Amino acid sequence: MIKKLLIMAFLIGGIAMGADYRKNPFTLAYDGAITENVKGKVNIQTVHYKANGVDVVANVYTPANFNPNNKYPAIVVAHPNGGVKEQVAGLYAQKLAEQGYVTIAFDAAYQGGSGGTPRYVDKPANRMEDIRAAADYISQFKGVDANRLGLLGICGGGGYSIKVAETDKRFKVVATVSMFNTGDVRRNGYNRTQMDTIQARLKDASDARAQETAGREVRYTPSFAANMTKEQVAALPFDLYREGYEYYGQTHFHPNSQSNSTVSSLIDLMGFDTNTNVDLINQPLLMIAGDKADSLYMTKEVFANATGTKNKELFLVKGATHIQTYWKPEYVKQISEKLTQFYNKNL
Repeated sequence: MIKKLLIMAFLIGGIAMGADYRKNPFTLAYDGAITENVKGKVNIQTVHYKANGVDVVANVYTPANFNPNNKYPAIVVAHPNGGVKEQVAGLYAQKLAEQGYVTIAFDAAYQGGSGGTPRYVDKPANRMEDIRAAADYISQFKGVDANRLGLLGICGGGGYSIKVAETDKRFKVVATVSMFNTGDVRRNGYNRTQMDTIQARLKDASDARAQETAGREVRYTPSFAANMTKEQVAALPFDLYREGYEYYGQTHFHPNSQSNSTVSSLIDLMGFDTNTNVDLINQPLLMIAGDKADSLYMTKEVFANATGTKNKELFLVKGATHIQTYWKPEYVKQISEKLTQFYNKNL
């Protein structure tokens, strides 16, 4: 299966790799990634721990000249739906480590390099526990000041980070980049284009669970790694889908990133909504999104409903689409600088 995905990743559409994970000893799939641990510079180490009984793998980034006898602020970084720690989550984790933070980017349980079967289960309760488990681990990491713990969620990880920050007050601050309300999209469709098929899709998800329970084949939603022609990609209805296909399937491909989920996960996903109880967030809040992103409506809705904090800011990246905030250098620079200012001020 992985061999097939590799062939597709390099051949479909003729798009060259932007960051070849095969050339990085840590399999990091983003430009400017660490290639070796050098004394006096940002270092990376792979760690393992449990999240609700499931084995989780994560990368911890430590700042230059890290001294475990000192105390550093730390940031948990949650990756997008279907993504892995080696992609955009790792990029921003490294950028923040360069600014003096200990950061942890993890693979969600049932996904990436983490354990759990069946593979690619994507349930909100699991994803939220993943974030809490990362906080558990990094709070005990030697050199970390557990009283200065921040949270950064990207895309779907941003939606789950919002929900976690509502009730887990270990997180003193929360920021999101291109936040994605997974439940709303799975229920109502992207830009609410599938509201007339909700019941049929719920029935399908229920049938998929029944099929799994009976020991038959586990069904999966379509993946960005699927074999699509350039024409098929161009015909996709939204920038997020077109650019997401290129990012996950081609330019920043990683074999652990499937970008899909079990169909039965939709039973849980379709009943979930990031945009509830947002007023429980009383921590400083920064929400970042591209002003050209067709997903911007989700960030704006959640931001408007975050009435429990007076310290909040919506930062729009001029000219950026959703996926471009993952990799485009000029946008990554702006976002990294904004995140650094926010965390420096509030942590």
